[in-house]
Amino acid sequence: MFCPKHIFCRVNSQNLKNLFTFNAARKLTTTGILKAEDKTDVAGELETTSDPHLYVPDRPPLPIITSRQLEYPSEHLPSKQAWLDTMATLEDEKLGIVDLHPKIFGTYPRLDILHNNVDWQRKYRFIDYSFARSRAEMPGGGKKPHPQKKTGRARQGSIRSPIYFRGGKALGPRGPKSYFYMLPKVKRVHGLCCALSAKYAQNKLIIVDSLEIPKADQQFLEDLIDVRFWGFSVLFVDDSDIMPRNFSLAVNQIPHFNAMPVYGLNVYSMLKHETLVLTLAAVEKIESKLLQILYSAQKEDVKFEYNE
Repeated sequence: MFCPKHIFCRVNSQNLKNLFTFNAARKLTTTGILKAEDKTDVAGELETTSDPHLYVPDRPPLPIITSRQLEYPSEHLPSKQAWLDTMATLEDEKLGIVDLHPKIFGTYPRLDILHNNVDWQRKYRFIDYSFARSRAEMPGGGKKPHPQKKTGRARQGSIRSPIYFRGGKALGPRGPKSYFYMLPKVKRVHGLCCALSAKYAQNKLIIVDSLEIPKADQQFLEDLIDVRFWGFSVLFVDDSDIMPRNFSLAVNQIPHFNAMPVYGLNVYSMLKHETLVLTLAAVEKIESKLLQILYSAQKEDVKFEYNE
């Protein structure tokens, strides 16, 4: 997504000046990652600077690039990169850049796989309650409607016969009937990878440090979504089902904003919402679980088609 050597071309020059002096910025390594031992030097230089126009933040300076150790790194595919945002402020403040695994967030979106997942999710909870009574369950019709012979009509034994207008149904529905079937794990995992890759390609995948917001205000959360152009419907995913109190109270009042833990992430919910917001901890768990299944399937020689 971005080349480390050209990262300063992508960052606002005024924000970069506010965070680092020129001498402190020279301490960035060739890969663009600020070493931990250099952070104290940067803070010291910012405090002792004599430039009156240089803004000195109250908190430690933000990193330009956040490095992540990817499990099962790909030998041929470069890692995907995305901005790391924060929800603590109304403005769109970038905390850094995170690396994403290309086999999770960079695979080819197969529409047939996505359709299989959506069809499976819509049918596995559907119950058909249609019910039609058979001939034996219909009331009345205890005697023959007319004599057996000498009437010129076909012989009949009861008006409950299926050939009569108000008779029973011969092969009618006998609900409740479940349409549950189990989609293979290969297609379920592939569907999650396709949905995540589609959201990433559409620039609708947002990664934040946490779901913490300064106050439990519905209007603050709506303003934050409007300022950052996240769309009308947003799905928030965290690594745990116990989410921050302020965020839970605010999102509970907005019907088109939903939150779920990482173990409930599914293809239907991701496609239903316009924007997908993941915490950094949720990204770690998603990659760990999916990569473990992908590479264990390859070791067991399970047929798993992937377009690299």
